[in-house]
Amino acid sequence: MNKIGLIASSLLVLLALASSMLFVVDQRQFGVVYALGQIREVITQPGLHFKLPPPFQNVSYIDKRLLTLESMDPEPMLTAEKQRVVIDWFVRWRISDPMQYIRSVGLDEQAGALQLNRVVRNAFQEEINRRTVRELLSTGREQIMSEVKREVQEVVTGAKPWGVEVVDVRMTRADYVEAITESVYRRMQAERNRVANELRSTGGAEGEKIRADADRQREITIANAYRDAQRVKGEGDARAAALYADAFGRDPQFAQFYRSLEAYKSSFGKRSDVMVVDPSNTEFFRAFRGGGASITGGAAAAPPANSR
Repeated sequence: MNKIGLIASSLLVLLALASSMLFVVDQRQFGVVYALGQIREVITQPGLHFKLPPPFQNVSYIDKRLLTLESMDPEPMLTAEKQRVVIDWFVRWRISDPMQYIRSVGLDEQAGALQLNRVVRNAFQEEINRRTVRELLSTGREQIMSEVKREVQEVVTGAKPWGVEVVDVRMTRADYVEAITESVYRRMQAERNRVANELRSTGGAEGEKIRADADRQREITIANAYRDAQRVKGEGDARAAALYADAFGRDPQFAQFYRSLEAYKSSFGKRSDVMVVDPSNTEFFRAFRGGGASITGGAAAAPPANSR
């Protein structure tokens, strides 16, 4: 039993020693081997590799992929007109020389991101200080990003290289600070309200003009129609008067009798109307009493005339 236990313990020790001597480098990473705190080797090829067991050698890993650094500080910047603006940006970068990076920057990606953030912000500050808001928002935007990228590359590849590569620098947003933004929005709103009120007043004036013209045309049309109606009515009344005059002129007594009959007819507009008259003093009844012969005589005299 003691022999079996010794063999098992020996195997465990050998496995532990082998595991401390073997390490795997991922294809997305660099492997950095340290010997007593000094960089011994940088492994760029992925796969299984060997080293001495700790504490003689240790290994650490650094990301070799393309990294993204976004703006961390929203502190306002001043333009050439002393306007306070806030910008958002991002940088695409990667570690190209792990040994140089560790010696100049730090042991991990976070150390490089912190220093790169400071350099990029300073570069943006210098460029924005030389340009107006109009250039920042439109015409000079691409030039600003190009100049910032150039300045950052000069820093990371200068007298003391960082061992990094800056692939791209982009500005994603440029805006006034919140206080100025509110003021700008209020001015924009006031301007839009002014334009809207102007359009409303212009439209109201045009509407009144159209309504006035329509009312004028209506009055003209009604007046012309009334004029034509009165002319036609006058012509009809004249024709009727001529016909009545011609008819009544042939028999005046019948005309007087007819007019009296029409007058009485007009007096009784309703069934409840009552009129009290004296038959002895009324021309209408007198025609029935004494004037009937003359009326009849006039009618009787007509046949001989027709016979002629």
